[in-house]
Amino acid sequence: MADSTTFDLTLERIALIRRMVVAWNPAGQGAPIVHPDAPYGSTDRDGDIFNVTGDDDGADEEHRALGDALAVFIHNAVLKPGRYAYHNTLAKLSSEDVGDVFRDEGTGETPEHVTFDVTDEHLALVRKLNIVWDDGRDVPAFDTAEPYGAGTEIPAVHHEMQPALQIFLRYGDLGPGPFGKAGNRWSAV
Repeated sequence: MADSTTFDLTLERIALIRRMVVAWNPAGQGAPIVHPDAPYGSTDRDGDIFNVTGDDDGADEEHRALGDALAVFIHNAVLKPGRYAYHNTLAKLSSEDVGDVFRDEGTGETPEHVTFDVTDEHLALVRKLNIVWDDGRDVPAFDTAEPYGAGTEIPAVHHEMQPALQIFLRYGDLGPGPFGKAGNRWSAV
């Protein structure tokens, strides 16, 4: 693979992916986004990274590497369709910049616990998500103009992708190892 890139998905990076907080970016067509104020569960991004990696010097570099780690994970992790539940970290975070598809417009409240049925359609769409790095917010995000790639129609379950992706990141199965990139796809090497 002459024009490929390799990436080492470590246990620490998988642990950080599992802690990612998925919010909703209302711009354009809308799309999931890693919460810019609390990407790994609290507003102390570097502290969250240190708690997982034990490295207090490389937090910025590790955070940037999570863009590729997220792409590797959604292209390769496995999850079975079914009913899943999770603690909704968005219930304690600000909703000024990004949203939550479960937030009540009138009260501004969002549930602390979410139970959601992930279908084969959700899982197929997770793999198609068009990952970008949001430089302004400094987090991994998904293209709000073309969330599933160029020329792909917005499916009826589009707004369900926030909880579907949150569940995929928390419960998806993928072990550590080297991954190679050919084009825009990552696979094990």
